Amino acid sequence: MLPGLALTAAIAALAVWLHGFSPLGALSPLILAIALGTLVRNTIGTPAIAQPGVTFSLKRVLRLAIVLLGLQLSLVQVAQVGARGLIIVIGSLVATFLFTQWAGRRLGIDRRLAQLIAAGTSICGASAVIATNVVTEGRDEDVAYAVAMVTVFGGTSMFLYPLLPGVLHLSPQAFGVWAGASIHEIAQVVAAAFQDGKTAGEIATISKLTRVMMLAPVIVTLGMLAVSSRRKDEDGGAFDLRAVPIPWFVLGFVVLIVVNSFDVIPQTLRAAVVSGNQFLLALALAAMGLETSVAKLRREGLRPFVLGALAWIFIAAFSLALVRALY
Repeated sequence: MLPGLALTAAIAALAVWLHGFSPLGALSPLILAIALGTLVRNTIGTPAIAQPGVTFSLKRVLRLAIVLLGLQLSLVQVAQVGARGLIIVIGSLVATFLFTQWAGRRLGIDRRLAQLIAAGTSICGASAVIATNVVTEGRDEDVAYAVAMVTVFGGTSMFLYPLLPGVLHLSPQAFGVWAGASIHEIAQVVAAAFQDGKTAGEIATISKLTRVMMLAPVIVTLGMLAVSSRRKDEDGGAFDLRAVPIPWFVLGFVVLIVVNSFDVIPQTLRAAVVSGNQFLLALALAAMGLETSVAKLRREGLRPFVLGALAWIFIAAFSLALVRALY
């Protein structure tokens, strides 16, 4: 596995390095990693000797990185959002996920790709896409397309949102909740919200992390739906909760959230793990890029792009309507 691990690590390191340049600073290392991996795959190709390590990065390393995401979250943060903020965050997430799947069916898009776009838009961008794919079992090209939607529309929000607080007459608190409840990636939320001041930035970050916390229940729910659908197709049997696949990484993710809530891990150690985990996620997405064929992406056509645009508009408008009603 060493050649593949070395290749994915090198791409991830390059992505982190490029992120330090101001023209590319708006793009997270995760997005840069999948872009670089895709570039390598579709120019010089992924070496056969690297395949075992690439597969390991895409599966084992990815799951470990998702578990460690739990150290960025705590139950205290949920309390800081408050009841109104929680209603906005959860309401927008659920409504957007359901709307995106409905729109995907109307557009004739494969269910798995629609679910990945729904997860990336409604929860937490690229991390949600790759985590959701464990139960969705979409193709690598589906994952790459969904991550591309996160990049395009989340990036657009990052530049557009800071122009709107005055136009929409939003207080820093209301703007922070809106940004945290509707922009795709954590980095994009931070970049957009702090331009309206420290209060807006902090509230937006907490609201966004609360969305990330919803990753576990969404994955478990999708697993339940998948099992129910398979049993209905196979033999029409009754739903059996014991057959639901609850991935170990989801349980680990939840356990670390609980542990982190008690503040028993030293701050310096937690900061080091969180920083290192960003590299692990970039490594996993580099592997995803190395498995992605641009030719297959082109065959998807423009309909998934339209779906990503509709989901982006919906979550922005729906969450804004809730902010207007509750603030």
